[in-house]
This record gives sequence, C-alpha cells and structure tokens, in this order.
Amino acid sequence: MGDIRTPVFGKRLLQHFEFHPGYRNLNHGSFGAAPREIRKYMRHHQDLCEANPDSYIRYEYPGILDECRAAMAKLVNAPTDTIVFVSNATTGVNTVLQNLAWDDDDEIMYFSTVYGACGKMIDYVVDSSRGRVSSRPVNLSYPCEDEDILQAFHVALDNSASAGKRAKVCVFDIVSSLPGVCFPFEAITKACRAAGVLSLLDGAQGVGMVDIDLESLDPDFFVSNCHKWLFVPRSCAVFYVPLRNQHMITTSMPTSHGYVPKSGSRFNPLPPSNNPAFVENFQFVGTLDTSPYACVKEAIEWRERVLGGEAKIREYTQTLAREGGKTVARILGTEVLDNKSQTMSRCAMTNVALPIDVDVASGTTQHWMMRTMSEEYKTFMTLIIHKGRLWARLSAQVYLDMEDFEWAGHVLLELCERVKRGEAS
Repeated sequence: MGDIRTPVFGKRLLQHFEFHPGYRNLNHGSFGAAPREIRKYMRHHQDLCEANPDSYIRYEYPGILDECRAAMAKLVNAPTDTIVFVSNATTGVNTVLQNLAWDDDDEIMYFSTVYGACGKMIDYVVDSSRGRVSSRPVNLSYPCEDEDILQAFHVALDNSASAGKRAKVCVFDIVSSLPGVCFPFEAITKACRAAGVLSLLDGAQGVGMVDIDLESLDPDFFVSNCHKWLFVPRSCAVFYVPLRNQHMITTSMPTSHGYVPKSGSRFNPLPPSNNPAFVENFQFVGTLDTSPYACVKEAIEWRERVLGGEAKIREYTQTLAREGGKTVARILGTEVLDNKSQTMSRCAMTNVALPIDVDVASGTTQHWMMRTMSEEYKTFMTLIIHKGRLWARLSAQVYLDMEDFEWAGHVLLELCERVKRGEAS
C-alpha cells in the first residue's frame, strides 16, 4: 500500500491552483484543473499570438507544437509522428468514426459504460448510414471481474458474426467515466487485435492518471484528454494513430488546409512543412485558441519538477482514492464499487453507494443533491445511478488528502438525511 501521508502532496499544493477559497474540488475527473504556473504559461503564448499573429501562428507555433508532441510521445512511449493534438477526447473519437470507410453490414461494438457523447457519435454513424452500419452494445453490470468483461466481448463478437455482421471497430475506455472504474483496456485491445477488429481507446480519463505505454499496448487508435489528469489547461487531448493506420485518417474535424484531395490541388496559405501528412493535417484546423496545446511540455516538466514525476503522482492519487473511498463508505455505512480482485479501483476515482432509495426514472433526487452540494457546500461529486442504486463518484488528486474524503463522507450523509426529510421533493 502506498503512503498517503507524504508531505509532498495534499492541501499544501492548493497554493499552486486557483480554486476559490473554501472550495473542495472532489470532481477533478469531469473538467480537470491546471496549476497557476501552467495557466500563466498559456497566457504567455496567447500574448505572443496577440502581439504578432502572423509570425506566431505561421512560423513560431508549429515548432512549439512539435516540441510538445515530442514530449507527449516520450510520456506515452510512442513515435513522435504518431502524435497530434485535438481539443478533447470526444473530438478524437468523432474523428476516427467519421474517417473510417464503412461497408454494408459493418458493425460498431461498444460497452454499455461508453461515455454518452461517444455513444451519440456511434448513433449518428448508424443513423446516417441508412441501414448499412449497425452497432452492438456489450452490456456490463458492475462489479464484475476483468475476465467477465473479456468473456462478454467474445460473446458479442460471436453474436455479431451469427447475425451476419462484421465487427469493424470496438470503442472502449481506459478508465470508464460513469461509474469511474479502471477498464481492462490492455486485454480488450489484445482481443480486438486477435479478432481483426479495430481498437478505438477512449482515454478521456487516462493520461496522467494511469500508466500508458502505447508501444506495448499497440492500439489502432487512442485519444486521451490532457486537460484532466495531466494539468494541461482546457482544452487539449492527445490523439495517437500508428503509422499503419494513418492512411485511414484523411481529414481533421473540421476539414482544413491539411487535407490532401484525391484529385487536383488547392492553394494552402500556410508555410510548407516537413512533417508527414497525418501531422500536417492536425497542425492547423482553422483559427482556434490552441494555446493549451503549447503547454503540454511545460505541464509534463512541472509534474516532474514539483511533484516528483508520474509514478509518484499515480501512487499517491490511486492510494488516496482507494483508502478515501473506504472512509466515505464507512461514514455512510455502505460500500465501495469494486470487484474481488480490486482491478476496478486501480485508478484515481472511487465510487461509493449512498444509503437512500431513489426514483431512477426521474433523477430528481440525484440532480437536487448535486445542485445543492454545489450551491451550499462548495463542492461537487458526480452522482451516478447504476443497477438501480445511487453512487457518488469522487476524484482523488494531489491537492487533496484523507481529511477531504472524511469531510465529503459527512456532506453526503447530511444530504442523504435531507433527502429522507423530503427536501428533494
């Protein structure tokens, strides 16, 4: 077990962040937070752009972007020319699904824990294909073992083949969002490869929270938000496509100057680049504020310099999530969502059952509690309905400690008592 009493972490680190005094950010997993120093660095690049827009955007920024791509490539152990940046993980998933060439009877596989926006993108592909493409959910009911998830995947593959479909791509998480649990992404990636199915890893919760080695993992596509657990300012995500698959990704979203048409050519007003076509495609995607992308290298170095590096961060946050979740469950008299092998909790989020019955259909209690904790208690914990039961998802982060989880447990207990008294009606 890791040591969650180390003086390097905890409330002393709040001095580096810009939270309002008295606010406890127990929901880092939704929107992230960047240290003050990194946000200052972002504003520095915004100022450079404002001072001389053409010089910065055309000639200076591409080199800065290349340095950040190289820093990210080193962090996730991948070739630099397989790494670009997009605004968020949803955009990365959209980019893959919009670029893939679909044939009749192709099928998109996904797990029932899919992030809602990515699920909607799957729905869009199916709806717009006019019956050519279908989707197949792999239903999960937590807690379950990693082997159960792998078996469910293989059953879904068999059912797809039996229905005369061809499973073309499978979308799955690194760490699922709702509930916040570690997903057996290594095993599913390997199973996809063996079955000839493209693996699309949605790492919205990923880089900066769990160890990611893309050379070893070898997925077909991978995207992960940098503005959540890596402390890059919003909005920024790393998008990885191995060299073997870059021919599939012909356009960014939206299509911009980097697109290479099949016939003819069009004038590109930007300076020529020595980067490969895939990298050039994502270097300039219209006029956007991409200053967060310029902060990736700085954020990685800050984490090493101030916090001691990724391994120490992971040890602290994952231990705090595990032990903090147990503390909240003890206060509430309930349980933490985990399996017997405890693989679900190998991340920096924890899910604790609440001791109340809720109207699953209306969600009234759920939304009242979240709004009330935001307005009255100056915090936020995402509440999830899973298997007809209400759960609180809490994020562990370097600026939190056990006292924060104890406080959170008592806040949730008080809110549950208020619900029982009818205040949520």
